[in-house]
Amino acid sequence: MEDFMSEVIFSVFPSENFVDLGLYQFGWEQCDPSHSFGPAARNHYLFHFCLSGTGTLYADNSKGATEIWQIKSGQGFMIFPHQVCTYIADHEIPWEYVWIEFDGLRAKETVELAGLSVDQPVYKARYKDILETMKQEMLYIVNHKSESPFHLIGHLYLFIDSFVRSATSGQVSKGNSLRDFYIKEAFSYIEQNFQNDISIEDISAFCGLNRSYFGKIFRENTGKSPQDFLISYRMTKATELLKLTNLSVGDIGNAVGYPNQLHFSRAFKNTYGISPRQWRNENTNRIQ
Repeated sequence: MEDFMSEVIFSVFPSENFVDLGLYQFGWEQCDPSHSFGPAARNHYLFHFCLSGTGTLYADNSKGATEIWQIKSGQGFMIFPHQVCTYIADHEIPWEYVWIEFDGLRAKETVELAGLSVDQPVYKARYKDILETMKQEMLYIVNHKSESPFHLIGHLYLFIDSFVRSATSGQVSKGNSLRDFYIKEAFSYIEQNFQNDISIEDISAFCGLNRSYFGKIFRENTGKSPQDFLISYRMTKATELLKLTNLSVGDIGNAVGYPNQLHFSRAFKNTYGISPRQWRNENTNRIQ
């Protein structure tokens, strides 16, 4: 049998300031025979594309039962947030794959447009030419980790475009235009008022909807509740201020809608797992 040597490229995206679609980490690996990862769960969407070789995915479906999927060259698989899975390289022809972890308000919609779900996580392209574009965009991101965040996010959108178009009929759904209008109105209100003491009732009233219906369509379109999105947006703005200014933690909390520093620190730690002060120390002193 041919000798294999595991090689890997791994990068963490340096910014979390993109709301619609954002990168978290990306990489490439030529796996050793029978190399495995898991069982584990991710917090975001993680897409692997198999460049060569083969392997096996063990993933929990929507009912919590583990299903087994054989993945070969030219196919891919999506790991969904909080889905427990394990994936193992073949012992004779181990896979080489490239991956991208992403999330954001449009992530759920994007994955659904591509026809993938927890019960159907395997990507199979219908259009080989668009598939090639998608593959090249993934490899571009992996091999250009030193480019600016805006540059990489631009290529993330190009990847998403080819990912969706290669797996569908090429006709991207326009969705419900009225619902889209309400969601955009909500985004606009949050962007302009997140620093104030706003409630979900305030946002739904601005959109002219009752709170229950607003919460329903917001979750269906974004995969998050309005409250979770508001917290996430405020925490993203907080990381910008922690990284780019010398404002105190208390002042930053107040600037993103938390006049009580204790409440701000608790919300921040629930989101990132560490305190605002720890986050600042870890993210302002690292070499870019």
